[in-house]
This record gives sequence, C-alpha cells and structure tokens, in this order.
Amino acid sequence: MSTKLLPHTKLAIGSVTPTVLVCGDPERVRRVAAHLEKPQLLADWREYVTYRGVYHGRTLTVCSHGIGAPGAAIAFEELIEAGAKRIIRIGSCGSLQPYAQPGDLVIAAAAVQRTGYGREVVPEGYPAVPDMELTLALRDTSVSLNYTHHTGIVLTRDAFFTGVNPAAAPNHQQMAEANVLAVEMECAALFLVGSLRQIPTAAILAVDGVVTAEPDMMEAFDPHQDVVQTGVEQAIQVALNSVVGIGD
Repeated sequence: MSTKLLPHTKLAIGSVTPTVLVCGDPERVRRVAAHLEKPQLLADWREYVTYRGVYHGRTLTVCSHGIGAPGAAIAFEELIEAGAKRIIRIGSCGSLQPYAQPGDLVIAAAAVQRTGYGREVVPEGYPAVPDMELTLALRDTSVSLNYTHHTGIVLTRDAFFTGVNPAAAPNHQQMAEANVLAVEMECAALFLVGSLRQIPTAAILAVDGVVTAEPDMMEAFDPHQDVVQTGVEQAIQVALNSVVGIGD
C-alpha cells in the first residue's frame, strides 16, 4: 500500500477493496458500516467518509460522495485510483411515475444525463449506462428478498431547487411521459466514470417522494419519514447481498 494520500478523499493508493459501495450521505455510510464486521475508518475528509469492513466473508469499502455530479465524480475517480474495481451506488430519488411510491426501490437501467459534468467529459449523445451483470444482481437480490422494486431509466440533473430559467431545466412531465422512472443527481456521473475507466457500476435508489404528484414538492419533501428510511435500509440490504458472491 502506498503512503501517498489522494487529494480529495485522503485515501491511500491500495487501501480500497475491489468492491465499493457509495452513498451521498456520510451518515448513510456509517449506517452501512454498522452492518460490517470489523469496520475500519479509512478516511474522513470534506464530504468523503470511507470505511472498510467484512460482510459475510466479503471485504468491501463504503464511501460517501456528497450531492451532485462533479463532487461525486471526484470520489469515484479517486476510489478507482485507490483500488476500486466495481462501484454500486446506494441512493435516493424522486419518482416520476405514480406506481413508484415512497419506500419503493428503483434499480437504474440507464440515466438521462442532464449535467454540466457529463457535457465536459464525454461527447454529446454519449449514453450513461451501468454494468448489466451488476444491475441484474441488484434486481435478482431484490426479488429474492421480496422487496418492492422497479427497474428503468432515471434522470440525473444538477439543480435541486428551482431558479429563474425554467427553460434550461429538465421537464419532469415530459420525462414522465417518456417513461423515465425517477430523478436524482449522481447516477449518470457514476455510469460515465465507469465507462471511461472500464469498471462495472450500478445503482439502487430508495424513492423519497413522487415529484410529478406534488405541485410544490419542497413543502412536502421529507426524506426522513419512516417509509423512506425503510426503503433506504432495504437498498442497503440489496447492495450488500448482491456483492457477496461476486469474485474479485
């Protein structure tokens, strides 16, 4: 293991296991780490908190990536430099379809990339897609655990709050009519980094609200409600159990 620390995550090169789970929230990382045997804090710098531990014989790493594509991409790039060979995101999302309700799980089959980050790192029209085998592993594990889940396209966007230029923002209603399943802020970045660096990636998300059903979503938005936290715990269980049988 190198003594060199990477600049943003403060991870040593060689300190990260081949299998990595990532979450936006550092507290969610600690929640995942609580499921591990012998959890070890590797680094805590900026929004990037990283643990390593063992789950059912599988040694893995879990790291937070913050909110939004650029900062998340920094985490993904440095995790790969430190040793990651596959990355699964455990996140949350707003549903664009009435059948996907708070607490349900969403498995991302692809991402509509509407981020400034995506425009800078790949040519226009380049698809943001996860690894098929990892994605199917998430789906199969969700089935085996009997969790309510949906698989489909997600929208990755930059702005969480509205501004004064709505014409520049993705139209959620149009996305819903095009059968986009949910909206979030980091999946496209993960899938693009995976394609660029040639490592498998995937994502499982807990629904924390139905965006198209709420005229003023910010007033109704409550990611801490019990049904959402149950969904988050289910997403954690799916991700952990999906990687147990994967070889390094």
